[in-house]
Amino acid sequence: MAAAKSSSRRWWVLGILTLSQLMVVLDVTIVNIALPAAQAELGFADEGRHWLVTGYALAFGSLLLIGGRLSDALGRRRMLVIGLIGFAAASAIGGFAQSFEVLLAARLLQGAFGAVLAPAALSLVSTTFEDRVSRIRAFSIFGAVSSAGGAVGLLLGGLLTQYLSWHWSMFVNVPIAVVALAGVGLITQQAAVDRTKLDLPGAATSVAGMVALVFGLGNAEQGGWLDIWTLGPIGIGLALLFVFVLIERRAPHPLLPLRVVLDRNRSAANIVGLLVNGGLFGVFLFATFYLTEALGYSPLQTGLSFVPVVLGIIVTSSLAGSQLAARLGPRSVITVGAVVAGVGLLMLTEAGSDSDFVVNILPGMIVYGLGLGLVFGRLQEAATARAERRDIGVASALINASQEVGGAIGIALTSSLAAGAAAALIATAPASEGLALAATVESYRAALWVAIGLYALAAAVSLVVFRRGVVELDPDAEPVPGH
Repeated sequence: MAAAKSSSRRWWVLGILTLSQLMVVLDVTIVNIALPAAQAELGFADEGRHWLVTGYALAFGSLLLIGGRLSDALGRRRMLVIGLIGFAAASAIGGFAQSFEVLLAARLLQGAFGAVLAPAALSLVSTTFEDRVSRIRAFSIFGAVSSAGGAVGLLLGGLLTQYLSWHWSMFVNVPIAVVALAGVGLITQQAAVDRTKLDLPGAATSVAGMVALVFGLGNAEQGGWLDIWTLGPIGIGLALLFVFVLIERRAPHPLLPLRVVLDRNRSAANIVGLLVNGGLFGVFLFATFYLTEALGYSPLQTGLSFVPVVLGIIVTSSLAGSQLAARLGPRSVITVGAVVAGVGLLMLTEAGSDSDFVVNILPGMIVYGLGLGLVFGRLQEAATARAERRDIGVASALINASQEVGGAIGIALTSSLAAGAAAALIATAPASEGLALAATVESYRAALWVAIGLYALAAAVSLVVFRRGVVELDPDAEPVPGH
C-alpha cells in the first residue's frame, strides 16, 4: 500500500515539474503572435520585436550553467520554488508594462529565472525516477511537453491575443506558477549535494561568452553574417568560451566539470539538441510568417495550425517512444526521429500561396510532430543518465543551454538564408502585385530546407556518436537523500 502511494506521488511530482517546464518553454514562442499587437500599443520600432524574443534567449542561455550549479549547491526543490516565484513576478511586470523598456526588462527577468527553474525541474525528474522503466516513461512525458511547448506557445499566444489582449501572453504564466507552487510540497526535500564555492572566474567567462555569442547570433538576423556587430560578438563569445574551458580544466571546483561533457551519450545528446532545436525554432518562426502573411490566417488560426505538431509529439513520445527506448536505446530512436521529422518538413516544401491546409499542410505537420516526439524525450534522458549526483543539475543545465543556443543559431541561420532566397526572387522576377507574396513563400521554403539539413546532420551525429543499447544509470551513483 505504501509503495503504491509512493509511486502515485512520484507521478504527481512529474505533473508539477512538467507544468513548470511548460511555462519556461512556451514563453520562447508565446510572444511571437502577440508582438504586432504589443508594438501597435506601445509604439516601438521593428527591431524591438526582435529583441523581445532574443532578450529572453540571451538571459536564459547565458545563465543556465550557473542555475544548474546553484541547483546542486543549494537544493533542487528550493531553486525550483525561487524560479517559479521569480518567473511569475517577471511575467506580471511584463503584463502591466506600458513601455517597451519595461517589457524588455520583464523578458530579461523571465529568462534569468527560467535559467534557475529549468535545470532544477529536469534534475528533479532525473532523481525522482531511477528505475529504468518508470524513468523512460517519465522522460517521455517530460520530453513531449518540452518539445511541444513551442507549438503550445504559438497556439496560446494566438488565443490570448485574439480574444483578450497581448498583455495576457505575459499574465498567463502567473496562474501556471501558482498551480505548480501549490504542489511543490509533494516533492521530497533533497539535501544539497555540492556545497563547494561557486567558480567565479568560470561563471564570469561563461556568462560573458554566452551573452556575446547569443547577441552576435541575434544580430545576424538583422545585420547579416558579415556585419561587425555579428562577427565581433561571435568571435569574442567563442574566445571567452575557450578561456572558460581552460579555466574549468584547472579549477578545483569547476562550474562545468569536464567529466560532464566527456561522456559519449551526453555529448551526442547536447549536439543533437542544438541541431534539432535550431531547425525547430526556424520552422516555427517562418511557418508563422507564412500562415499569417501568405495564407492570411488570423492569430487564432495560426496557433491552431500547430496543433497537429503537438498531437504528433504526444503520440510518439508518450507511447511509441517509451516502448522503443526500452528495447533499442537513444541511438536508434533519435536517429529515426530526426529522419522522420525531416521527411515531414520535406512534405511541406510543396506549399504555396494558395495551399489548402488539410491537403498540403496537415500531413507534413503530423509527420513532423511524430519525428520530434521520438527525439526529445530520449535526448533529455541521455543528457542526465549516468551523471554523478553532484553533477545532475549542471548536466540538466547543459542540455537546456545547448537547445537554447541551437535555437538562436537556427533563427539566425534560417533568417539569413531565407532573406537571401526572398531577395534573389525579387531581384530576378518581374514586378507584380503578387511578388511580395511569392517572396514570403520562397523564404518559408528556404527555412524548411535549412531545417531539413539540420535534421539530416542530427541523424548522422546520433548514429555515429551515441553508444549502442539502452541507457543505464551509473551503478556506483550514490542514492538520493529522501528516497
